[in-house]
Order: sequence, then C-alpha cells, then structure tokens
Amino acid sequence: MRTVHPIETESYAILRTRLDTADLPPLTRAVVERVVHTTADPSWAGDLVCDEGALRAGRAALLAGAPLVTDVRMVAVGVTARPSVVALDLAPVAAPGLTRSATGIRAAAAQYPDGAVWVIGNAPTALDELLRTGVRSPLVIGLPVGFVGSVAAKAALRAAGWPSVSNRSERGGAAAAAAAVNALLYADGEDPS
Repeated sequence: MRTVHPIETESYAILRTRLDTADLPPLTRAVVERVVHTTADPSWAGDLVCDEGALRAGRAALLAGAPLVTDVRMVAVGVTARPSVVALDLAPVAAPGLTRSATGIRAAAAQYPDGAVWVIGNAPTALDELLRTGVRSPLVIGLPVGFVGSVAAKAALRAAGWPSVSNRSERGGAAAAAAAVNALLYADGEDPS
C-alpha cells in the first residue's frame, strides 16, 4: 500500500472545501480529484469526460498486468506505480507525412494491438493516429494539450465510442494524463482525506 504524505492529505482536504465530488461514481471521483489535486485547478471537474464502466475496465486491466503505453516519457515518469512503454521511444524519426509522436503510436500499436491501456498526454497527432490504428483497448486516456488539434482529437475519441477519459478543452498534458492513471492505480482502500 502506498504511503500518503501529509502534504497530499492536506491538499485533498483543501480541494474538498472548494469542490464537492461526493456524488460522483468512485473511480470518476478518484480521477477528477487526482487531476484537480495535480493541477491545483478545480475547473477540471467540469471539463473532464469520464465513463465509470471504462474506468473500471481500465483499472482491472492495469491490475491484471495489461501493458501501459504512453505517448511520451513525461507521462510515463508521472505514473508512479508501474512501468510504461513509451511510444515515442519506438520512433527515432518521423515516418513521411506523420509527426514523430504519431509514428511512435503506429509502432506501439503494431506491438500492442489488443489489451493495452493507452495514455496520450502530449500530442494531438498521437491520439489521431491511435484512433486510425484500430487497436482494441479497455481504456484510452486521451488528454493531449494544445491549441492545434487537441479539441478535435479528443472529440473524435469520444465520437468513436472507445472506452475513454478525455476533456472538452484545449488543456491537457502529461501531468493530467499521468494523474488519471495514478488515480486508477491508487483507488480502493486509499482516501487521502
């Protein structure tokens, strides 16, 4: 079991004075609170799009040892409870017509076509490419950041009907994406309040 530092306990106590998450389903609450805690921004609560069934499936897959594939190393190092495959590491150069991030996702999809949990916290092109690969996943955490393409990529993820966590705005990033994974890994039996 993870030891919770007193600063984290205090942070959650403050968070809960500013944001009431009591009516959220358990894993949705865990994800929303972990992202808000990580970013110190309660407005994430109205921006995140979570599906409790997808969160349960993703958590079960992770606990059963499913591969965790991240788009970039910044997401991977933010996940504190288990190792990840970093798609960008599989792409030393970009394929013609693709970004390096998309090339890495394409390479990772070839290695992990079924059953991996995918976490995109950097490039919208990585999420776009993941949707084109047709991988089968219990959960995709799609929180790329940026003014160009991130809103459309996240909307496409939701429209595709894949089990996912996303958000509606341009914000996102490695910290938020890793926080969503950590929330699933830390859930059950741990309440920092």
